[in-house]
Amino acid sequence: MPLLHWLTRDEDIHTATHTPYRLLEQVAEHSHGEPDTGNMLVQGDNLDALKALLPYYAGKVKCIFIDPPYNTRSAFEHYDDNLEHAKWLALMYPRLELLHSLLSEDGSIWVTIDDNEGHYLKVIMDEVFGRKNFIATIAWEKDKGGRGDADISSSHDMVLAYAINRKIWATKRNLLERNVVQAGRFRNPDNDPRGAWRQGDDGTAKSGTDKQRFPITLPSGRVVRPKVGRYWAFSEETFNLALAEGRVYFGRNGDRLPVIKRYADVVREGVAPRTWWPAEEAGTNQSAKRDHLRKLLPDIEPFATPKPEQLLRLIVHISTNPGELVLDSFLGSGTTAAVAHKMGRRYIGIEMGNHAITHCVPRLQKVIEGEQGGISEAVGWQGGGGFRFYKLGVPVFDENGQVSPCIRFAPLAAHLWFVSTGIPYKGSATSPFLGEHEDVGYYLLFNGILGDLTADGGNVLTGRILASLPNHDGQKVIFGESCRLSAERLQAERITFRQIPYEIKAR
Repeated sequence: MPLLHWLTRDEDIHTATHTPYRLLEQVAEHSHGEPDTGNMLVQGDNLDALKALLPYYAGKVKCIFIDPPYNTRSAFEHYDDNLEHAKWLALMYPRLELLHSLLSEDGSIWVTIDDNEGHYLKVIMDEVFGRKNFIATIAWEKDKGGRGDADISSSHDMVLAYAINRKIWATKRNLLERNVVQAGRFRNPDNDPRGAWRQGDDGTAKSGTDKQRFPITLPSGRVVRPKVGRYWAFSEETFNLALAEGRVYFGRNGDRLPVIKRYADVVREGVAPRTWWPAEEAGTNQSAKRDHLRKLLPDIEPFATPKPEQLLRLIVHISTNPGELVLDSFLGSGTTAAVAHKMGRRYIGIEMGNHAITHCVPRLQKVIEGEQGGISEAVGWQGGGGFRFYKLGVPVFDENGQVSPCIRFAPLAAHLWFVSTGIPYKGSATSPFLGEHEDVGYYLLFNGILGDLTADGGNVLTGRILASLPNHDGQKVIFGESCRLSAERLQAERITFRQIPYEIKAR
């Protein structure tokens, strides 16, 4: 597969690996509502924040939406959107790698972009997610008007959609509700007692075989065949079966070409998403700013091109079900979190800088209080729920490669479990025994988890400490500051000892 090359590529493709693992620290004063909903708002650089989330959420996120800087060489108050091209690629590649690690096997990622970087983004997403997992490029009509001073007025943005596994995703994704036009195609002009129907295999087609040119006798007595160069759009067997079942319509006077009926109650619910999302269905930048954000937060200047809640509603509906996890690592003014909240999904939003507090927090507070803008009426939103606010803490390792003295037992336990097993930690982290994975028991001796049993608070593996550990009948991996057991004893006890910090690797 062709790869995209740029000046700093060799360094940039390893950035995610070299990014330090940090702790997440809750900030109670910015949290709001019910605390145990699982919703998170994280303030800080999204690369560091995504790395911090890995031990807990790897393989668990159902849908990711991001609206990264478009690199339009324009000046924005809240973002540097004037990056040199290689720097933009350096920004995106490692973040896409971490986002890939967070998605579940039936998960998908949706990225808004325009022509400035969209085609380059497609190439690096092909590399990270695999070309076979590309879903579609959706054209979203972001602007119903136009610019009279432009040589060509840009009316749409792209939404690039990828799955972790396209085949699995295709069986899990949701259909969209029929709009008024689509629903109106089901009619009942002949008062069929089976209800409304629409034409299915009907009329004629441009291609076919001679078998699809058989004669049909209409109720009026007229015998018809397709015109020269045309064919019936159905076989004779299909037609005869439909005729016997009363599913053929010949017009009000029984003298029109036949239509085979398809009934509303046997057609699948909804319609497959299309790649054209008009403003009437998905909203626009201006409608998001004018009709919602200015009314919702009148004292706060909205972002220049906020994404409308209708756009996010489409994405969240297609790709998730209630209770599943949605993530946005370029949260902006908080649209993704607000929509996920109203639609009953759990969410994680990451936003850098002070506007995580000035924009996102008050918007989500309004959502919890039941604000009725955006999609609220459409989804029947009445308020409730909550979120916890977090900031990025210190790296696990200090500049000397030692575990930082600020690190507590539970976050380190979660990290070691993840880098050892590759799956998120679900335990309580109240015991040196972290759990069992594939018949291997994992232990951590750190921060005096065993109290005053011995000197060093039990951080050194000795015979006495080993005897006090919860039993595991099998291979054991024990992390600790040092080990005083002989190699023969370790082998006899089926123990692999890993010394902190030298054998800890931050992913």
